[in-house]
Amino acid sequence: MQRRTLFGLALAAALPALAAEHLHEINISTLIGNDPATAIAEQIMREAYRRLGIKLVLHNLPGERTLVFANDGKMDGELYRKLGMERDYPNLVIVPVPLQTYEIVIFSHGTNFVVNGWESLRPYTLGFVRGIKIVGENTHGMRVEPVPTMPMAFEKMMMGRTDLVLGNRSSGMAVIKSMNLDGVTVLEPPLASFPVYHYLNKKHEALVPELTRVLRQMQADKTIERIQKAQPEK
Repeated sequence: MQRRTLFGLALAAALPALAAEHLHEINISTLIGNDPATAIAEQIMREAYRRLGIKLVLHNLPGERTLVFANDGKMDGELYRKLGMERDYPNLVIVPVPLQTYEIVIFSHGTNFVVNGWESLRPYTLGFVRGIKIVGENTHGMRVEPVPTMPMAFEKMMMGRTDLVLGNRSSGMAVIKSMNLDGVTVLEPPLASFPVYHYLNKKHEALVPELTRVLRQMQADKTIERIQKAQPEK
């Protein structure tokens, strides 16, 4: 009996390594769009999986489909999301090492007001990328115009169809630069600032300890910091 117990403990301890050894490719979903924050998360996780001998294949999907597919097992995981996604998507398991800080801000083209949290947005029509959970949850009941991509949100604002665009600071600044938009400003302070994490479908839960170990190594050897700093200034 004791021998069987010891064997069971040894097998349980070896499961993460065995999972990493036999999985050669992993399919991860994220939102559509040319997003600097996504580029950072992708580079970090691509390197983390490379150190485990696994190839990361990224799939850009529209809106909430990224989370639904990851939760349903059609994808192996979600590239990066805020803490607590498992409450609404119970098949997702967090890898508990933050990849970066995500900052939600207000972009304006001539609309000015005192920013005092989400409720101060109520008088305005709001554009944002469909599938960004924190924005959808905090603007419920307001006049909203969710769209598939950040450039589409800015196009609507520049045409006067919305008053404001809500989104990640670095993502929005990249769009402003790429579209050569004039007169767009960021209203301060940010609506939210929070760390984001990688999520896996629970069928790959055995990988979580290995990914956690590798990401902590990447923190210690400054790999994550180098990837973040390598992102061009906007």
